Amino acid sequence: MKTSVIVQNLKCGGCANTISNKLSEIENISDIHVDIEESKISFKYIDEEDAFLVKAKLKNIGYPSVEEENSMISKTKSFISCATGKF
Repeated sequence: MKTSVIVQNLKCGGCANTISNKLSEIENISDIHVDIEESKISFKYIDEEDAFLVKAKLKNIGYPSVEEENSMISKTKSFISCATGKF
């Protein structure tokens, strides 16, 4: 199945690279596409638990979904994730 998640703190290609790399580590997730302008991550998954793992991973690296709180910690994590993705 295919779905998408709208996230916070997605600003540039560095962010997109980190998101793509981290999500590709999750088993049963494929066809990851990051749309920077819309802050949207689209992907295919096999079962619903995999989709929940994606949301948890995004939050963990600083890109919480729009339904979640965007704390200072999330903003800081996204800044670090962004910088890492630029290398």
